Amino acid sequence: MEKIVIIPTYNEKDNIVNILQAIFNLQEGFHVLVIDDGSPDGTADIVKGLQSIFPGQLFIEERKGKLGLGTAYIHGFKWSIAKGYAFIFEMDADFSHNPNDLPRLYKACKEEGADVAVGSRYIKGGGVVNWPRNRIALSKGASLYTRMITWMPVKDPTAGFVCYKREVLETINLDEIRFVGYAFQIEMKFAAWKLGFLIKEVPIIFQDRTFGVSKMNKGIVKEGILGVLKLRWHSWFTHYRKRVKNSEPLAVSEQPANPEKDVLVESK
Repeated sequence: MEKIVIIPTYNEKDNIVNILQAIFNLQEGFHVLVIDDGSPDGTADIVKGLQSIFPGQLFIEERKGKLGLGTAYIHGFKWSIAKGYAFIFEMDADFSHNPNDLPRLYKACKEEGADVAVGSRYIKGGGVVNWPRNRIALSKGASLYTRMITWMPVKDPTAGFVCYKREVLETINLDEIRFVGYAFQIEMKFAAWKLGFLIKEVPIIFQDRTFGVSKMNKGIVKEGILGVLKLRWHSWFTHYRKRVKNSEPLAVSEQPANPEKDVLVESK
């Protein structure tokens, strides 16, 4: 077992069959773990019905209630680590992330030295399709704001299409990751960067969902704005490094970060 894609779902019955089929059609050996937060539209039942078609490749974890994107991924990370996967991916269910880009993220970590590969909208070769101008402005503004406050040299820090090497998730103290909305994506990258892991941005074209309803709301935006400030402040005190037996954890502020060495950018 080497590669697993974690897909959080809430009311994704219109997308889930097609996204799973697209991933398995790659014939690249990807497994998929769906984390469903009690979707009232029957998303979980659809996934369970597909498990007999994709035996040993498709898994589902069901949770009661809508508990947030961040906690869904943390649940999935811990599950995947326990099962022994070496490369663990984050991906949306709505085709805003193109399954055909999964092998490129995998290659960045497997062959090109990255510890974290980020599917980036805001580097050369990347872009956004079918987004209104105000949404693009909000996203780009959030990325610039995050870089200014955190000094983290990642051009798309809110990106949710990511590949992590197992070692990264084993090192990060996942219990110290506090945010549950899109600020979660920023915090995970920030923790990896502060712990000295190599981040590589890989250009992708992000396409807005065709079916279903966007999960973006004012609360998520507020969490992002205030969360980045909190993230910078708490980085001096939060132990992102997982505690190891017979070894004292290092504070994040003790981890040197070299932006020029810590981030690579792949261009088409």
